Amino acid sequence: MEIAAVQWIEWVIKAIILIFILLTGFAYTTLFERRLIARYQARIGPNRSGPFGLLQPVADGIKLIFKEELIPDNADKLVFILAPIITVVPALVILAVVPFGGTINVFGYPVSLTVTDINVGVLYILAIASISVYGIVLAGWSSNNKYAMLGGLRSSAQMISYELALGLTFIGPIIAAGSMSMGDIVDAQKGLWFAFTQPLGALICYIAMMAEVNRDPFDMPEAEQELTAGYHTEYSGMKFALFFMGEYVKMIAVSVIFATLFLGGYRGPGIDQWPLLGPIYLLLKVLGSLWLMVWLRATLPRFRYDRVMALGWKIMLPLSLFNLFFTAVVKVLRDMGGAGEALNLIIGSFM
Repeated sequence: MEIAAVQWIEWVIKAIILIFILLTGFAYTTLFERRLIARYQARIGPNRSGPFGLLQPVADGIKLIFKEELIPDNADKLVFILAPIITVVPALVILAVVPFGGTINVFGYPVSLTVTDINVGVLYILAIASISVYGIVLAGWSSNNKYAMLGGLRSSAQMISYELALGLTFIGPIIAAGSMSMGDIVDAQKGLWFAFTQPLGALICYIAMMAEVNRDPFDMPEAEQELTAGYHTEYSGMKFALFFMGEYVKMIAVSVIFATLFLGGYRGPGIDQWPLLGPIYLLLKVLGSLWLMVWLRATLPRFRYDRVMALGWKIMLPLSLFNLFFTAVVKVLRDMGGAGEALNLIIGSFM
């Protein structure tokens, strides 16, 4: 068999495995959140479906499959149907460039634990992340419902606002690693995580990611008290389940991306001797991120919308610009090997 054919088969198999992991993770992230919030609120949580409630996601899926699906008479039916798909597909493909481990041998054949490692991986992530906003906007517009339309508009404004700060924080690890490849960024953190060298960038990145996936306290597009559930008001059954799936898959995706950019990715003690520890280390970091998201949801109230926008434009964006400037200056000082010559160069550029 030709090498190209073998590579295509390998890519297809790894893509199928990745999608299966994300769909399974989506199902049990919902259970994880419900049980954890129940703990915070001194309740028991779902525990009736299967042992320890482990079949609750299966019961929820069956319920949504058999729910009646309605499409408003005056809705744009084609766009109405496509909007949930446009929302969930980017969440499933965004992790294609993220390494989940090193290289392992499978029956004597070396297999890299990533779907593909392209040299513009960060750019790919930013491009794919910006697509999902279209699904939300189109869902609100196609429903022919004023509340849904307002939810879609609010969501697009919020996501675009925080994408600016998010994109600027991504440049910090790119400068430090000297590459836009996610694999190179992970390798650059062998000695020290970027979360320690760029704590401000890591903090801004995590907050912006929570705003991107509409998690509390940034769940303004789904503000039930104001918008009757927002952009998905008219959706039911499996179409609503796709929006639901998109949110939780994106929670997992942004946790993986954050861990890769700032927490060393799959790297940890003993990774060179035992490569299979890589996915385990990454899983532990993702679980920690998901726990933090649930904790914040159980703790913080929803912000007022004008304050959400003010935070994005007046605080997050200037701080991310400052972080980028500081990172670039430090990089120049290190490369030039001394502060004096670099300072003269910086001053000279303004003269």
